[in-house]
Amino acid sequence: MNFSARNLCCNWSCCDLMSTAAMVTIATLGGLILSTQSAAANQQGTHAELSAAGQPRVRDLHATAVPVPKPRPAESPSRPPASASEKQDTSAPDKPTGQAAPTEPQPSACRLALTEQFAIAPSIPDIRGPNGCGGEDLVRLEVIVLPDKRRVSVKPAAIVRCSMASAIADWVRTDIAPLANSLGSVVSDLDNFDSFECRGRNRVAGAKLSEHGRANALDVRAIKLENGQSISLTDRRVSRDVRERVRRSACTRFTTVLGPGSDGYHEDHIHLDLMQRRNGYRICRWEVWDALPQTAPLLPPERPEQAPPRDISTTPDSAIPDTGKAADKSSGNGSDAAKSDGIEKKPPPAPTKKRRQNRRF
Repeated sequence: MNFSARNLCCNWSCCDLMSTAAMVTIATLGGLILSTQSAAANQQGTHAELSAAGQPRVRDLHATAVPVPKPRPAESPSRPPASASEKQDTSAPDKPTGQAAPTEPQPSACRLALTEQFAIAPSIPDIRGPNGCGGEDLVRLEVIVLPDKRRVSVKPAAIVRCSMASAIADWVRTDIAPLANSLGSVVSDLDNFDSFECRGRNRVAGAKLSEHGRANALDVRAIKLENGQSISLTDRRVSRDVRERVRRSACTRFTTVLGPGSDGYHEDHIHLDLMQRRNGYRICRWEVWDALPQTAPLLPPERPEQAPPRDISTTPDSAIPDTGKAADKSSGNGSDAAKSDGIEKKPPPAPTKKRRQNRRF
């Protein structure tokens, strides 16, 4: 028998076992080498990405089209140059403010309508007084402009609400001006006796707030004309017809009219206001008294000729008995008779009152 090593390996399949082990070893070494190379490649790629992220990316400007504005047409108007205030506003940076700027109140519809074509009445700030005194939308009525551009001065200037100023201007323009024209003249002044005043009614302590305290009233004393004539609205020497016309127009336009005969506080002027009441209630208390006579009668008037004759007694005075003298004689005779008899009559004693004693129980 041949027991050599080669033969032994061939007999026991040693050659197959050795080849298989070598292949496994080679495969294991190859895997390790590949894993090492892939890890190194990954590390190099990470460093490349980080270095690329730190550098700015350059866009390809030629890749996208940039829009170009259209040319300006020749017919378009040129923009006006900016003013100095606009330049200053644009140059100055916006500064943040802690509080918003207060907005100015917008003018009322009455303020927009009351232009210098009707009256010169500049606006004044609102008044806030105690106990509701004052008002809003106030004006100082200085002049009323007539339709023919003549001016009627309000002396002194009246501080009232815009609605009251508008009503006064309309009253003078529409009613008082034609009245003055019918008298052969033109109205020139309006005598303002009182307008705004923070007080109670009729200046009585503790009374309700007057419409004067709300700047909603005007006291008028007279209307003056250009010819020098003054129409005092409470003067009984002024024509009754003129005063009646003024009264009718005032009571038509204002909600409250007080004059002579109203309450004793308006005997020398006329009070006008626009107080709002329930159901549109209005007050018009102005008694237009008759004119005083030119000459006061000192003696009774003479008896008219058409009067019947007076009854005259035909009995003489001597025939009328004098009863008073007869009574005196009779009383005198009685006293003489009593004295002759020696008996003097004493006058009866005066009656005395008995005092009542207060009894206490």
